[in-house]
Amino acid sequence: MNFQCYATALWRRSFQTFPKSSVSHSPSGLFFSLCAFWSNLCGLLHINTVTDTLDKLHRLDLNGPGSRKNPAQLMKGSKPAAMPQKKKRKQTEAGDHEHSCKIPNLTRPQVRGGKPVVLAKPFSVKKCLAWFQQYADSDNMVGPEAMEKLCEDIGVEPENIIMLVLAWHLEAANMGFFTKDEWLRGMTALQCDCMERLKSKLDFLHGELSDSAAFKNIYRYAFDFARDKHQRSLDMDTAKSMLSLLLARSWPLFPVFHQFLEQSKYKGLNKDQWYNVLEFSRTINADLSNYDEDGAWPVLLDEFVEWQKRWSS
Repeated sequence: MNFQCYATALWRRSFQTFPKSSVSHSPSGLFFSLCAFWSNLCGLLHINTVTDTLDKLHRLDLNGPGSRKNPAQLMKGSKPAAMPQKKKRKQTEAGDHEHSCKIPNLTRPQVRGGKPVVLAKPFSVKKCLAWFQQYADSDNMVGPEAMEKLCEDIGVEPENIIMLVLAWHLEAANMGFFTKDEWLRGMTALQCDCMERLKSKLDFLHGELSDSAAFKNIYRYAFDFARDKHQRSLDMDTAKSMLSLLLARSWPLFPVFHQFLEQSKYKGLNKDQWYNVLEFSRTINADLSNYDEDGAWPVLLDEFVEWQKRWSS
């Protein structure tokens, strides 16, 4: 219902307040009716103004897009809106900070102990060959003199058993010499293309002497490595030197066996004798109590046992 309908209804109601007789015949009755009408009309105008105002405020988006605030709430007397207070950030402990700042391994190298892990560079054939040329002679081979220089550079003596283990890895054919192919084959297997990498492998090379299978292979390799290629046997002086290098620290009977070789009639050791000396040192007790005279030992070892028994008695 609009304002005109409200006014008409109000006019009729004002004259119904008093009797028709008093309104029509008494000027005072008419006056009071008009006053009542005016009072109601003013109230109606005030209500209509307030209603229009509320309607406009309702349509006006005072709180930004999407706001649907109740007009009655907008009319309440309240303090001006203020910026929301920023909440204090909770202080985190060191462990929480590290967790929140953790970066995936895809964006930075893994860290251990505060230091980045540096990945080792891949083996370089070109670098390995350039390293070989530092020691190679005119025959494109590392000879005895260059071998001494190599030992000095890596910090070992030429007589050190480590050099025998290294030669085994290189599959060197002749003692005191490394060919280009032997060098490249062995250093590739060891992944050594420079002096620093070979130095870092010394502990590994020494550790192979403690492996029973590896030591057996090194021991057998030593026979062909040390012997003169024009002979089938290893001469006695070379045999005693190589046995001392390989068995002196691990075989309690070696000093006695060494004395036996010095006074024996043998001028050298063949491959079968060489192989059986290692098996004898590993299986026979130091007091020879488990030695079987009927066993398949070479005559050399039978004679050693007889000599040892006579010498000890």
